[in-house]
Amino acid sequence: MSKKLKTKVAIQGIATSFHEVAAMTYFQEPIETVECLSFHTLCESLKTGESNFAVMAIENSIAGSILPNYFLLQEYHFSIIGEVYLPIHMHLLTLPGVKLSDIRSIESHPMAIRQCNDFLFRLKNVEIRESDDTAVSAKKVKEKKLKDTAAIANEYAAKKFGLQILEKRIETHKNNFTRFLILTKGRQVIKESNKASLCFEVANEVGSLAEALMTLKSNQINLSKIQSIPIVGKPSEYSIHIDVEWKRRKNYDDAIKQVLRQVRNLNVLGEYKKAKIEYQ
Repeated sequence: MSKKLKTKVAIQGIATSFHEVAAMTYFQEPIETVECLSFHTLCESLKTGESNFAVMAIENSIAGSILPNYFLLQEYHFSIIGEVYLPIHMHLLTLPGVKLSDIRSIESHPMAIRQCNDFLFRLKNVEIRESDDTAVSAKKVKEKKLKDTAAIANEYAAKKFGLQILEKRIETHKNNFTRFLILTKGRQVIKESNKASLCFEVANEVGSLAEALMTLKSNQINLSKIQSIPIVGKPSEYSIHIDVEWKRRKNYDDAIKQVLRQVRNLNVLGEYKKAKIEYQ
């Protein structure tokens, strides 16, 4: 019998990155990760069929929304089939034996740097550099034997590249998590879905957005996220992205029928099961 082929999942970054951890957390089975150093490359991997699924970070509890990824969701029209809330613990990684006083530069992904601003602000005469990925930064310190450079990454990267954790848990707030979306091509029906991501446009008139939101409220639909994105080429006009949750499917279906008459270009980006937030 032939071996079952592993599901290919595109991640932003390389092995041991937070995206890989999120992918393994969601799928709960052996997967083959397709490493992508940018979110655009990640989307292309899914679009061309190189990957079956993609895992995309969309927001962090400290650093906020990743706005460029909302534009990518609009551009590629992928379907959201799930989500993962991953606890994020940031550590300062160095070569073994290196002391904090030896550090002249610290490197990591921009979102990771933003999550550690308080710790980094207290350091003196240390240059902060942005990179494509947390794990890539850790790998660079190891391979180039950089004794004056530290990386901000997770404990998996420390173990994989043989680095010491010089400072643990340097994130500004300890209840820190990142929300990741699970994407695929085409529409998939997720049984027992209780959450959806939508985007739409509203007229530039007083109360137009409020009217749509009141429709959700009257149908007992919880609004868990709202994000406005500028519409390219249309100054002062925005696309509204919202996440909604429901207990009764009929309430959601009724709300959608009504909202369709109140907004323009309503797009259901995905209907899926709400994930739990479990702090560690």
